[in-house]
Amino acid sequence: MRKGTGILLVVFTIFIICLACSTDRTGAADNQKPYYSDQYRPVFHFSPDSMWMNDPNGMVFYKGEYHLFYQYNPYSTVWGPMHWGHAITSDLVHWEHLPIALYPDSLGTIFSGSAVIDWNNSSGLGTNENPPMVAIFTQHNQALAESGSDRFQYQSIAFSLDRGRSWTKYSGNPVLENPGISDFRDSKVIWMENVKKWIMVLAAHDRVMFFSSPDLITWTMESEFGKDTGAHGGVWECPDLFPLETGGVKKWVLLVSINPGGPNGGSATQYFVGEFDGKYYQNENPGPDPLWLDHGKDNYAGVTWSDIPPEDGRRLFLGWMSNWQYATQVPTERWRSAMTLPRELRLLQEGKGFILTSVPVHETEKLRAEKHILKPGPVEGRENVSFLRDGENPLYEIDLIFEFDPDNEKDIEFGIKLESDRQEHLIVAYNHIAGLLFIDRNGSGKTGFSEKFAGIHSAPYQASAEGEIRFHAFIDMSSIELFVDQGALVMTELCFPESGFRKILLYSSKPSVNLKQGTVYSLKSAW
Repeated sequence: MRKGTGILLVVFTIFIICLACSTDRTGAADNQKPYYSDQYRPVFHFSPDSMWMNDPNGMVFYKGEYHLFYQYNPYSTVWGPMHWGHAITSDLVHWEHLPIALYPDSLGTIFSGSAVIDWNNSSGLGTNENPPMVAIFTQHNQALAESGSDRFQYQSIAFSLDRGRSWTKYSGNPVLENPGISDFRDSKVIWMENVKKWIMVLAAHDRVMFFSSPDLITWTMESEFGKDTGAHGGVWECPDLFPLETGGVKKWVLLVSINPGGPNGGSATQYFVGEFDGKYYQNENPGPDPLWLDHGKDNYAGVTWSDIPPEDGRRLFLGWMSNWQYATQVPTERWRSAMTLPRELRLLQEGKGFILTSVPVHETEKLRAEKHILKPGPVEGRENVSFLRDGENPLYEIDLIFEFDPDNEKDIEFGIKLESDRQEHLIVAYNHIAGLLFIDRNGSGKTGFSEKFAGIHSAPYQASAEGEIRFHAFIDMSSIELFVDQGALVMTELCFPESGFRKILLYSSKPSVNLKQGTVYSLKSAW
């Protein structure tokens, strides 16, 4: 036993005992409230009960439950020996914590991966009557890494026959050996019906690789993609591959997260739109510039749920709401990190190309408490429109349509200013002459924990020719998610106001900007 391991085991045992005593496994709100009253704790986003969390993993739907596994360190609030934490939801809003699903073993710690339902029992790990839930994940062997080998990451599987409550690792792991690439990880697996094969896409340093299998156990390499395509400011990670349709046209979307190299620094997720035949991926992105799923600083490593029923038909996404530039330094104590709101991804044809849009899932409407309709008219001079009661948490959904004259009012800026009782403020605005949508979090609260946190983060955007732009935003205790014009542009940002943003102010640099339509909802806790 290595020095320090015994201490870690004692700490971990105490942690598990405390967790079992304090956490209501039914997810009852009354018993979980004490754990969700920490300063900065999100109230309607998923966060771990305690300790460190990063990438979402193994997201799969089965028998009415959306499973979320995630990179988890049960020993500390910073990154460490990775496990798969586990939670479920039946409505994408209210979550139930479950015990850790996958623990490290002699092959290594448990890095990112995916999960599927093997409906036809192609793996032989279940039965036709009780198909296995199969997790496919990267194992990281630190001893091999320290020895100088470049083969320290490889792919393994585990299976569950009781709706993900208990897991058995496959005795023949790893099922995909490392060919000699130091970054060989984050396996995402899908079933491709027209070729009758399982397809795996995984990150291989500066590209992705595609493999196929008849049974989730024996894998054959098919091709690779991306060495000379897309953004390459950092290592490629956490790919996802799925089809989407628009106007009767089907395209294959490939998500690839990158760290660093994002549009506003640090971590971000790019995407490609094209064709995939089960062997080769053909990129059809127009132009040389990368396409970004989210232009904010804090949406990374996101992937989509597998096995969503055809009668639902949505492509549902979840991301890790942080950035590796400062993820281990954010000013939380009992826990670190949260996930974005679940989002529906849609494909939109734009000129000769396609873009990926994302909107909050309609289930978020369950969070709405009181609705306040704003009077149309000039933006200038608007007082606080938050309508909060004393003692009520500053949680909002804001849906505003601004209108202006784009031809005669070129030098114009307008948007939302969120303010706390301590004059902390966050600005979300559109500048027409610059063609930029931006979030300014310089004065948003605690920012000094990292020199990479404060700043004005922007994205190129042009309002419609008619001079309309829609801001749809969700504000939790330490984050804002902004969806512009039905998700044509999205920005996700963390913020840490000491006392919460209790005021919502609308502002404009010119008196000619009008609010065409506006609604503010106060929101309820999801816990």
